[in-house]
Parts: sequence; structure tokens; C-alpha cells
Amino acid sequence: MPTLSQPPARATEFATDEVLLEQVLKPYRLNCQYLKSAVVRLTDRPGEAGRVSASCEFEIPESCYIDDTGHFNSVEFNICYNQMMYYVIAKAVKERLLEPLASWSMADYWSRQLADFLITDFRSAFRRAMRGGRFSGEIEIVDLTEWEGDDLHEALLVAQTTCRYWDEAGGNCHGEVRIAITNPVSNQNRS
Repeated sequence: MPTLSQPPARATEFATDEVLLEQVLKPYRLNCQYLKSAVVRLTDRPGEAGRVSASCEFEIPESCYIDDTGHFNSVEFNICYNQMMYYVIAKAVKERLLEPLASWSMADYWSRQLADFLITDFRSAFRRAMRGGRFSGEIEIVDLTEWEGDDLHEALLVAQTTCRYWDEAGGNCHGEVRIAITNPVSNQNRS
């Protein structure tokens, strides 16, 4: 029996937006601004919601909190994840890449970047030790769901994400992270 082929996926790439990256990293101390570039990609197939991902480059000249451990550790994993995630969400808002974020303004994003992004589940696995100097990473928003809230709870966006890091020496690690974000647009509509 013949099989129907799926239509090819379409990908649109957005080079690193230096101005946006600088704004996203502004809350971080200079010695903790590890994300150096992020190419964001929107991939979609006809009839499916698009997926947003980013390929990133990092540099950690020295740890911001401890003497050199000789390897990339879970604290640095989390900091790098946060920087990737903040940038990808900001770029998705700016370019209107994902439906639940399409009604956000950049002012909505900036007012929520720190206080209204909450990691609700964080899992990481280190398969082979990495040096923390220069390395690469990826993040993908696998699912973005709206929760409308009620009289007691604010409306939220819940993002399921995956990430991974690797270096030239074969080091690698990966993770799955769920984030809840206060949804300003839904909360305004309920008022």
C-alpha cells in the first residue's frame, strides 16, 4: 500500500539580534553574561503549530560563584538555560513566532522577564564531562499551552522545553525544563 509523504517542514531563521541579546542579558552581572549568540529557528509543517528553537554559543571565562571546578556544572547549566530561554521567548514575542505570545508587546515581556518566569520542573543529565570555556547549546520550545486561570489564580503560559550542551572534546549534557509564565494578555482580559 502506498504511503503518503508528509509535506516538508519549512524553517525560518533569525540571526542573533545583538540589541535584543544585550537587553535580555542586562539583569546579569557582566561576568555572568555567558550567552554570546543565538540563532532562532521557527520550523513548521502545514497543519501543525510551529516549533521555536535556537542554536547558541556560550563562553564562561571563569565561574561567577566558585573556584574553577574544571567542568561545566549544574549551576552553570541552569544559568545558561535561563539566558537561552529568556532570549528565545523575547525573540518569539518580537517576531510574533508563537500564537500564545503573538499578542504580547515587548513591554509585556520586559516587565515579566525575571519575576514572572518560574521554573516548575527542571531535569538535567550529564553524559560526559564538559569544560565550561567555550561550548554550544540548543533549546527548543516543545509545547506552549495557555491556562486561563480563575478568580484565585492568574492566567499562565506553560512552556515545555528541551535543551542540550556540547563541546569540541565530546562533552555533552541535556535537560527538560517546564516553565510557567504569567500571561499579561489573558489577565488583562479577565479584569
